[in-house]
Amino acid sequence: MLKNSRDTFPQQLLPVLFLLYLLMFLFTLLGNLLIMATIWIEHRLHTPMYLFLCALSVSEILFTVAITPRMLADLLSTHRSITFVSCASQMFFSFMFGFTHSFLLMVMGYDRYVAICHPLHYNVLMSPHDCARLVAWTWAGGSVMGMMVTMIVFHLSFCGSNVIHHFACHVLSLLKLACGNKTSSVMMGVMLVCVTALIGCLFLIILSYVFIVAAILRIPSAEGRHKTFSTCASHLTVVVVHYSFASLIYLKPKGFHSMYSDALMATTYTVFTPFLSPIIFSLRNKELKNAINKNFYRKFCTLSS
Repeated sequence: MLKNSRDTFPQQLLPVLFLLYLLMFLFTLLGNLLIMATIWIEHRLHTPMYLFLCALSVSEILFTVAITPRMLADLLSTHRSITFVSCASQMFFSFMFGFTHSFLLMVMGYDRYVAICHPLHYNVLMSPHDCARLVAWTWAGGSVMGMMVTMIVFHLSFCGSNVIHHFACHVLSLLKLACGNKTSSVMMGVMLVCVTALIGCLFLIILSYVFIVAAILRIPSAEGRHKTFSTCASHLTVVVVHYSFASLIYLKPKGFHSMYSDALMATTYTVFTPFLSPIIFSLRNKELKNAINKNFYRKFCTLSS
């Protein structure tokens, strides 16, 4: 049995954090469900780009549901224990949906590359069958990564303290409880696997945008360049937000922050990045924004008036 510790946190902040995280959690669910419903209703959005966006919304909802409800309960609870099986399950699903999210962002970058650099071959390269296969591979890849990291961590021996200085079964906090000669090498192995996968996705996204920018610069009119780049703006913004927060948590120098600030940053990343994604996509994507206004906002205003 493991225990979640909140002793390192100022107790007066816990209700504030609970309310803040609860509101972001609810908005994440509502925002992503709204995006999925809009894509489902609006037939002109039945394109590869919005299929991938719908899959991204599903992964964000499942990632949030896997972690946040338990974390919210522990913020106010006096009994904050979790079994090894529940902890392993939470870690597996968080890594599975987290890596699926990264793989989907990479696939969305590839979709924009094909649409802008090879428009005549777009319908062939991004057929419904190929899109479904790409989505399936992202989920399969996320499952493999989640299973790999979880099995590596939970094959370690845990002795001494059973208190996790975190609000969830965070891998770095859990590895600090492990003992034995293999602990440091396993920690390095886990970090290497995670960072390699994430950096690999980021490298392919950057490579896609190098070709995209080169293609956009060849467009003669400023209006054409702006219109073409606007189709990438929301995706690029989400990529920057996702990798910026992940870098702050996993690539910071050791000992740079206190235990309290480490847990707070990781917890905020878990809740805040899924919260931002539907806002970015609904505001930066003009086509999706217009579809939401048409199908929901105007009807809601009509009913309320």
